[in-house]
Amino acid sequence: MVTFISSIILLLLGYFFYSKVVERIFGINDQNQTPAYTENDGFDYTPMSWWRASLIQLLNIAGLGPIFGAILGALYGPIAFIWIVIGSIFAGAVHDYFSGMLSLRHNGAQFPTIVGKYLGKPAQSMINLLSIGLMTLVAAAFTAGPAQLMAEITPLSFMASILIIFTYFLAATLLPINKIIGRVYPIFGGILIFMALSIGVGLFFFDNPVPNLTLSNLHPEELPVWPLLMVTVSCGAISGFHSTQSPILSRTLKKESEGRKVFYGAMIAEGIIALIWAAAGMAFFGGTGGLQEALAAGGPAGVVNEISITTLGTLGGILAVLGVIILPVTTGDTALRSSRMMLGDLLKPLINKDGKWTKGLLVIPVVVPTFLLTQMDYSFLWRYVGWSNQVVATVMLWTGAMYLLQHQKFHWICSVPALFMTAVVSSYIFYAPEGFNLSYTTSMVIGGIIWIVVFAWFITKLIKSRAFHQRQVVADKAS
Repeated sequence: MVTFISSIILLLLGYFFYSKVVERIFGINDQNQTPAYTENDGFDYTPMSWWRASLIQLLNIAGLGPIFGAILGALYGPIAFIWIVIGSIFAGAVHDYFSGMLSLRHNGAQFPTIVGKYLGKPAQSMINLLSIGLMTLVAAAFTAGPAQLMAEITPLSFMASILIIFTYFLAATLLPINKIIGRVYPIFGGILIFMALSIGVGLFFFDNPVPNLTLSNLHPEELPVWPLLMVTVSCGAISGFHSTQSPILSRTLKKESEGRKVFYGAMIAEGIIALIWAAAGMAFFGGTGGLQEALAAGGPAGVVNEISITTLGTLGGILAVLGVIILPVTTGDTALRSSRMMLGDLLKPLINKDGKWTKGLLVIPVVVPTFLLTQMDYSFLWRYVGWSNQVVATVMLWTGAMYLLQHQKFHWICSVPALFMTAVVSSYIFYAPEGFNLSYTTSMVIGGIIWIVVFAWFITKLIKSRAFHQRQVVADKAS
């Protein structure tokens, strides 16, 4: 229990202190007008209070990620706490802050547009396809899961449940942000927080205490911690999906200083939620072996349901069902919304040229493949979400690093976690079953070679940047 409490305290300290360091390095200016005012269209761009935006951001980036991912990560034992704490403070929250604030600085631009500005057009083209593909996978996975549960607990068929969810998706995606998302999502965000806090209090009354820190890998199947844990626990530590959601709220902030609360703060809150559920998974079933058996019997949803009902009774059962249905749905619809916004940025020349494209039409290229993917196995979809999600996160961190490098600021707050995540995604894809399924040693060697190539690219960027700025200094002195 000491490790768990200490981890919560560290996350809070990360918000109160390190977030201010990140904010100071980025350099905010509340005299700058935000896109909520300069681009106000009453649809995507509209001013919103920071606390409302924070709850919406938390709901958008969280969904079931910090619950299901944390429970699966708990199979590794207390070592998962280390990744959640360090990942949230130094990687995930920094990633979310820069994705939101760079969007704000560029008139609410979407993630691929920001990537193009700092990493070049080839990177933008690649990330456009990867991001929209990720959004489609997330929306499909977060539709199929709730629909399956609805079909089990109601008279509705799976297809009828899918159609109901998609009807809601279209409404939430096409209506102005302050009609449904701005009004209802803060309530759902509050439910997510209440559910986590209730389980957190219940941890002190479990028959088995939360285990204290050990660096041992306690996974029942002896799966390696590196790099699997860093992909398994993504939303509770760092997630590329967040970089696609932050621009939605960057278009609503009233001033730049709100970014620390909305972007960095929401990620820390998600880290705390992940810690609570990871601790619950370890303690409730008496160890990782018992958790493995529970997962085999009912999957993550069954584990959430059992913990919630036992801890909170009838209220827990209601919250569990609401959580497993509402949370992924509210993530799926914002995934489609951000996809529509990305397509809007991508097709902006066509929109401006003939005016034939509308926001409604931009939804079609995303909704159709999403619907088709819902007919596939949910677990199959989720495997491919994990790796692509962390690749997007890595690209966003490199984008932040290049921004800081260009502006002669302390780039290490982004470049160090970017190098770390490069190693994660480079080695994971060769080892994972959904990837090349190579041996562990071979995967680490290939991943290491890719990391060295990326590191060499980074060093050349450093050298060129320093040379460029030195020439500028000489030119300024001469003038």
